[in-house]
Amino acid sequence: MATDQLEQFTDSLGRHEATWTGVSADDLPSALDAVVEPPAVGVELPYGTVSLSDHGVELNPTPTELEAAATGVTPVEAGIAQYGSLVLDSGTAAEPVSLFADRHVAVLDATDVVPDVAAALETLGPAFREAAESAVVATGPSATADMGGLVYGAHGPKAVHVLVVTDT
Repeated sequence: MATDQLEQFTDSLGRHEATWTGVSADDLPSALDAVVEPPAVGVELPYGTVSLSDHGVELNPTPTELEAAATGVTPVEAGIAQYGSLVLDSGTAAEPVSLFADRHVAVLDATDVVPDVAAALETLGPAFREAAESAVVATGPSATADMGGLVYGAHGPKAVHVLVVTDT
């Protein structure tokens, strides 16, 4: 993955009011502690050195815990550089975890940033077809201007923070 592609992705995140932090896999536990506000729910991350439950994140939340969560933590299948979008596997609990909490903390491997939607479909399409699953493409915090001024968090998280793991 090209450095300019990652730069485009992070620039795009900023245009959509999302924030990000670049972090090494070794520093991921402390980065999570810095951005996760309890109560938190999540989906286990694909990094064997990190267990979200060790950071106070409930991995099998009840509907009540989902509703009460301040933070939802999920892995991300791909980041789309052109838009700063996150592709989440809806076959896991990532969809409700990313939508119910006021803050979505997304963990993305820098090597999973692709240039555009076509590249994301090319990369992820076969696996999703094989599993007969779908994906959610999320771009920034939930926002609407249906009733006047722009309001964040009307239909999803009010804030999105992406932890970009840079050294896997």
